Amino acid sequence: MYYLIYLSAGTSWFSQAELEDLLHISVENNKRNNITGLLLYAEGNFIQMLEGDEAVVKQSYNKISQDSRHKGVTPIADGRADERIFPDWAMGFKTIGSIKSTPFKDYLNPGDIEKNTALPLTLLNAFIKTAGL
Repeated sequence: MYYLIYLSAGTSWFSQAELEDLLHISVENNKRNNITGLLLYAEGNFIQMLEGDEAVVKQSYNKISQDSRHKGVTPIADGRADERIFPDWAMGFKTIGSIKSTPFKDYLNPGDIEKNTALPLTLLNAFIKTAGL
């Protein structure tokens, strides 16, 4: 299983409605492409982990990096894992920091990350801690 983690900044802060729209589109695209992962948002910044077939994940990342709503799209880690880290999430999502809650039922409990020392989860945990949780 191939995974890729990247950071980006929004060209402007996303409203709750814009985040919901982004999540809806991401879930549909990821289901169609057999991609799972997690998207975290904190005060205008994103970190996302995508996992699936390498060619498909890279194609999705390339599409994201061309999206005019993002700037500074930077890959920070990629590699192979024996299995999916987020097998049940076409796109897990959580806002962190200034947006205190989200209406989505599938979200990450940041406390769960600390129980796993795998590189991808360590990077996601670092983002959460940096965001002030």
